[in-house]
Amino acid sequence: QVQLVESGGGLVQAGGSLRLSCVASGRTFLYDTMGWFRQAPGKEREFVAAITWSGDSTYEADSVKGRFTISRDITKNTVYLQMNNLKPEDTAVYYCALRMGELTTLTSTYDYWGHGTQVTVSS
Repeated sequence: QVQLVESGGGLVQAGGSLRLSCVASGRTFLYDTMGWFRQAPGKEREFVAAITWSGDSTYEADSVKGRFTISRDITKNTVYLQMNNLKPEDTAVYYCALRMGELTTLTSTYDYWGHGTQVTVSS
């Protein structure tokens, strides 16, 4: 049974930084993709960033490009989302997700989800 556990959310002022972590367990991860998504109140869940478990491919949404960086540590089965220069519009619940396949940005193509971690950016 795959489990994804996020941590690192919190309250931060605009311009500040946070690093989210997602620990994955339950199987051997080889040809998978790990993604970060977010959902603000009243809005649909949206793609933020993704990385292949091999690390050879990453992709960030235009809204976060240049501010957020996704990375992974295979020795710890952990994926990170470094978020810099945070803006109030980044406020959302952030979810980690696993796709058993190549990198995509579509929410519906991810197979497992964590419970989320709240990020709140004050102005």
